[in-house]
Amino acid sequence: MSELRKANYDAVFFVTLTVVSWVDVFTRKAYCEELVRNIQYCQQHKDLELYAYVIMSNHMHWLAGQKDGRLNYLLRDFKSYSAKQLLSMIYDDPLESRRDWMKIVFQYNAKFQKQNAENMFWQKTNHPIDCYNAKVLLEKRDYIHENPVKAGLVMETEHWWYSSANPRSPIKVMEI
Repeated sequence: MSELRKANYDAVFFVTLTVVSWVDVFTRKAYCEELVRNIQYCQQHKDLELYAYVIMSNHMHWLAGQKDGRLNYLLRDFKSYSAKQLLSMIYDDPLESRRDWMKIVFQYNAKFQKQNAENMFWQKTNHPIDCYNAKVLLEKRDYIHENPVKAGLVMETEHWWYSSANPRSPIKVMEI
């Protein structure tokens, strides 16, 4: 089934956005902050209903919906815009020590997708899972919040800055 058709109704979905080849892009604060700005824009202008999130080094998880049931289109636009912004930041930064290597990886991955002319930043799939009841919703929220702990990055979920488990997180989420 097409990715575009999977999250196209009014529900809350667990989605994963992954950088191609699992490149650890989000080890730099500037790239994380760009994602934060893009997410906040979607919350303010595209009716993104975000219930939980985490930004890891090479992927992020959302528990999200869109009030018009058009999360699939929001994800498409978010991935397109954020990819352009992040690629520009990476390619234009003379201090980015991984720039040449990342450029090779992003260009290589684009060769296999018709819609990506020169670069591919995000993997094509989002793996949307419908959180059809409260039990699934809470399981997915806990999974999202435990991600940095299971990766050995922090001891407690609320210690990861780019997570809705952190009460001081830069992104505000809706109550479940």
